[in-house]
Amino acid sequence: MNELIPFLLEHGLSLLTALFILIAGNWLSAKARIWTISALRRAPHIDATLQGFFGSIARYLVLAFTLLAVLAEFGVQTASLIAVLGAAGLAVGLALQGTLSNVAAGVMLLIFRPFRAGHAVEIGGIAGTVVELTLFTTELKTADNVQIIVPNASVWGQAVKNFSHHATRRLDLTFRVSYDADAAKALAEIGKIVKAEPRILATPAPVIAVSALSDVSVDLLVRVWTANGDLESVKFRLIQTIKEHFDASGIDIPLMPHIVHDADGAASGPTVSTVTRAGS
Repeated sequence: MNELIPFLLEHGLSLLTALFILIAGNWLSAKARIWTISALRRAPHIDATLQGFFGSIARYLVLAFTLLAVLAEFGVQTASLIAVLGAAGLAVGLALQGTLSNVAAGVMLLIFRPFRAGHAVEIGGIAGTVVELTLFTTELKTADNVQIIVPNASVWGQAVKNFSHHATRRLDLTFRVSYDADAAKALAEIGKIVKAEPRILATPAPVIAVSALSDVSVDLLVRVWTANGDLESVKFRLIQTIKEHFDASGIDIPLMPHIVHDADGAASGPTVSTVTRAGS
């Protein structure tokens, strides 16, 4: 007691002040997180994940300054402590350079939002549907239901094709008819089919025309616009319906010729399929 009483008399005010700083700093850090998240919610392009991330940063910054203030109250030289912590932070940053680059890229992706969950995208040759975007990775699901995890640094450094960004998409199809077929009749048949399809948009107007004259066929271009979600179903429907109408109207679709080779490598003339005969 003889030692404790003088200590309390000497440092009691500092202890009370430090306790007050701790309580006030803890309260202020919680408020800083709430204020930051509330402010970011007013910006529609800031993702909820990013709101929580910046809110946590604000809270820990206030707590760090609170700790420094408490140490300064007891006479600790905070300048040297800040220098040590800065050097340690630099070392950790260099060690985690790849991870931090993913975080930085994740922050940029969450701010600028080049795609969202559910969008069909192609990133660096990888095509799939976005499942989730986090601070570290982007998760994709391919058409055959395979999960692909892409680091955000790779996503941010690549060209991104977002097939779901616009409400409408253009569909280009090419149909080949033989030179003996009536191309004008074929174009008229296609025009009737396109006009009868309700999912094809009137604006921009469909384009149906001869696009090329190849060695074995007359190529007919069908260019139409549809709602984004209807593109594949319209594509399959047009291919099936146009094929059926060509058959019913007697419009020939030429088969591509191939050269048949004997086992000794000699060519035996054009045919409609590629085969190899095992001998004479």
